[in-house]
Amino acid sequence: MVVESLLAEWTGPFGGVPPLDRIPLDELEPAMHEAMAQEVAEFAAIREQAEPPTFANTIEALERCGSALRRVSSLYHLVSGNYSTPAFREIQRRVAPVLASHRAHMRQDPAIYARILAVSEQPLTEVQRRLVDGYLRTYRHAGAHLAPDTRARVAAIVERLSVLYTTFSDHVLADEEGIVHFLDEDQLDGLSGAFRSAAKAAAAELGQPDRWAILNTRSSVEPFLYSAHSRPLREQVWRTFYARADNGDDNDNNELIAEILSLRAERAALLGYEHHAAKVLDGRMCATADDAFALMKQVWDAAVAKFRQELAAMAELADHALEPWDVRYYAEQVRKQRYDFDPAELLPYFQLHQLVDAMFWTATERFGWVFEPADIPLPHPDVRAWAVRDAEGHDIGVFYLDPFARKGKRSGAWMSAMRSQANLDHPVLPVVTNNCNFARAGDGPTLLTVDEARTLFHEFGHGLHGLASSVTWPSQAGTAVPRDFVEFPSQLNEHWLTTAEVLGRFALHVDTGEPPPQALLDRMKAANDCDAGFRTLEFLASAVMDMEMHVRTEPIDPRSSEREVLGRWGLPSQVVMRHRTPHFAHLFSGEAYSAGYYSYLWADALVADAAEQFAEVGFYDASLCEQLMTGILSRGDTIDPGQMFRDLRGRDPVVEPLLRDRGLA
Repeated sequence: MVVESLLAEWTGPFGGVPPLDRIPLDELEPAMHEAMAQEVAEFAAIREQAEPPTFANTIEALERCGSALRRVSSLYHLVSGNYSTPAFREIQRRVAPVLASHRAHMRQDPAIYARILAVSEQPLTEVQRRLVDGYLRTYRHAGAHLAPDTRARVAAIVERLSVLYTTFSDHVLADEEGIVHFLDEDQLDGLSGAFRSAAKAAAAELGQPDRWAILNTRSSVEPFLYSAHSRPLREQVWRTFYARADNGDDNDNNELIAEILSLRAERAALLGYEHHAAKVLDGRMCATADDAFALMKQVWDAAVAKFRQELAAMAELADHALEPWDVRYYAEQVRKQRYDFDPAELLPYFQLHQLVDAMFWTATERFGWVFEPADIPLPHPDVRAWAVRDAEGHDIGVFYLDPFARKGKRSGAWMSAMRSQANLDHPVLPVVTNNCNFARAGDGPTLLTVDEARTLFHEFGHGLHGLASSVTWPSQAGTAVPRDFVEFPSQLNEHWLTTAEVLGRFALHVDTGEPPPQALLDRMKAANDCDAGFRTLEFLASAVMDMEMHVRTEPIDPRSSEREVLGRWGLPSQVVMRHRTPHFAHLFSGEAYSAGYYSYLWADALVADAAEQFAEVGFYDASLCEQLMTGILSRGDTIDPGQMFRDLRGRDPVVEPLLRDRGLA
């Protein structure tokens, strides 16, 4: 029976691999329900045992609980993120609230909470103490310590939020898939050959082979805004993209957002927190919203000053007032005029297949890892898989790469752990995926912009973090670290892209096979800060808006709140949030980054500081790379991340390297 096969332990090499070539939708929903039922039974056995609570019979038992649900959920979430269809979305609308309710009730169990609390009062190792404290925080956030009627209300809020998150995501995806700008040949002025090729392929896939398609996704829109000469077209494409889910139609998300914020504020109050941000920051490196605001304000002021300089340079080249759809375009014109640098010059050097080889090579040089193609089940022709082994030939894990945008795949880029590393009863190898949304080329190799190449290395940094894990308990494995530390390994890994070793070996011209000339790299470096103020401000506007919304407890209207908050902070009119509220999936398609978008900046401060250390001794220095591996990548959540950083850097982080790195000093 297929349901049973979806529930079963995975078979094959590497301790078993997911059956990605056979995920029948009609069996996925009943498999999820059966897996939840199995977890309920396993959970009840822990709760009802007669023996007094111990670390082994309570905490370790909870670590084992729900293994079937973890397997099925990994397949369910893979389909949700990468292969969504109208049929699956109907399944998701039914399953999401049930799954949310299931998890809420499990984590609200007062008897289990009492057992965890009893274990917390016993002698424990430092790593065990951190694991138990994490369990206590999870159960308190769910309301396990509350009176029954209050617990019930918290559970109802969680269930309702799950419905709203799914609906929010569906609305954004509908506006991304359903709105396309088709161009004729006389509208292509300024667009590179590679971009035209990708746009042509996209149009052909949509049934218009004689035209060029600008999809309503970031990977298509941003390169267009940087290069398209036609100002009316830029405005049209810009307005459509930044108005996703904000058009007053059936896909409008504003009412959903208001309800989400209200429910989060209510839940925080029931749990005893001042506001939702206080709940989220409990256990983070950044302890309070004021700490996050202080960092953002320090960078904000420097970014505004830098952007004013950038705007003045752009204005010299324009014969009209600059609007948000002009900024990227004129930043490129300034680059070309002042630095004789056009990013399109680098495009032929960044071939996707070469950069994949490059990121593997950096892992080999730093850590001795070897990546070999793996003959295992795959879900789609776009996807490839590799076995990851250490220098002695021992298996480390499995790595999948799904690089291309397609219908049914959510926008952005992300890493997922389909199975986390563990060593509780026996060694369990991690299974990690990287997912991107690069525009597929026609018949030739796929060429990436510099930003897209950084995205590839960024997600591989998350992948390294998941693969390198060497811990005992799965709840502490890999990327299961505080949200404001999880981006540290990924953002740090971006720095290896631009090392001389990678550029010289792998940034090879698509026609000549030659690496980029040093003069071009020098011009790229000189021009790199040309729009640093703009790029920093559009991120900060989103981060500020996120935190401002989540420290409030009164009802919020998303549209007026954007205007009020960003006006009070003094955001220049030419800059708009990188992710406007109606399509801010980080915040409203789930819980992961709510009151936490600041964490990219927090991690960036850590990264800039650590990167200066690598630059001083060499990015491939054996001793420092070993320290990165043993002190951070392999440790998961077994020690405080602040201590991990101090062990690497020898001190607490400072903000000055960040300002220098962004050209804001």
